[in-house]
Amino acid sequence: TPVGAFISEADIFRFTSNLINTGSAVMSGGFERADDASFAKIGTGMTESSGVFTFPVTGLYLIIISVHLYIPDGNDGAVGVDIQVSQNGGVGFDQVATAWAGSNDGTAQWYGTHSAQALVNVDNVSNVKVQFNANSSSDSYIVGNTNVNQTSFSFIRIGESQ
Repeated sequence: TPVGAFISEADIFRFTSNLINTGSAVMSGGFERADDASFAKIGTGMTESSGVFTFPVTGLYLIIISVHLYIPDGNDGAVGVDIQVSQNGGVGFDQVATAWAGSNDGTAQWYGTHSAQALVNVDNVSNVKVQFNANSSSDSYIVGNTNVNQTSFSFIRIGESQ
């Protein structure tokens, strides 16, 4: 069976505001489903509560993050986002992928977009959850935007659970 025959779920969320000097913290309170005129999701779509994402149906999901990162002029710092997966209903999360950048230049602004991806086997929608952990220091930040996908999170079901 062709891979495309399995894509019964596809969804994308974006983060709507900047996260500045978070230390290490779960991203929450700033997600929205993309709402551009050209956007459409396939299937039911993901649900999000307090930064924890729940899958609509079982399957093998490709999760892709694209994060716009900024380190201001004159600062050394690091900034990034981790994909974290729980196998026990959100009680504990393991880091499975990361998109990070850093600078020890201390003289120039630095902007960049980094990505990371993970395959997540969702064999039970009550148990398998995903969250994203932000990390930033020295006034570095993750750029959010409510009008465009500057920092975005894609969820695509590519097959049956394994």
